[in-house]
Amino acid sequence: MANPFTHVELQSQNVEQATEFYGALLDWKFENMPMQDSDQHYTMIQTGEGVAGGMMQHPVPQAPSMWIPYMNVDDVKQSTDKALSLGATILREKTAVPEHGWFSIIQDPTGAVFGLWQNKN
Repeated sequence: MANPFTHVELQSQNVEQATEFYGALLDWKFENMPMQDSDQHYTMIQTGEGVAGGMMQHPVPQAPSMWIPYMNVDDVKQSTDKALSLGATILREKTAVPEHGWFSIIQDPTGAVFGLWQNKN
C-alpha cells in the first residue's frame, strides 16, 4: 500500500497516567527519550509488533488528549502543500526531528487530524 500508516502518537495531558493505563491494558513497554530544546521527553511505545508509536505531553494546555496517526510520504513539504491545495488546514508546517526525519500535522476538510512523516535517508 502506498503511503501506509507508519506511526501513531498520543498527545496526552497526563503521559504518566497514559503509560500506566496502556501498559496494564495491552502489556506495552515504554522508553523515554529526551526531546531536543525541551525539558520534556518523548515516550516510545514498544508493542513488539505492528505500527510504531509514541506519547508526549500535549503541546496545547487544556486541549483534550488525542491519538494522531502518521502516514509515510516521500516529501513532507510537497505533500503538506498538496493537502493545503485540497482544502486542508495546516496545524504544523514541516518540522525536523533531528537524526530521524520530518513531520507536519494537518486537519483534513472534514476535521480529522493526522500527521505526515518523511524518514531521513
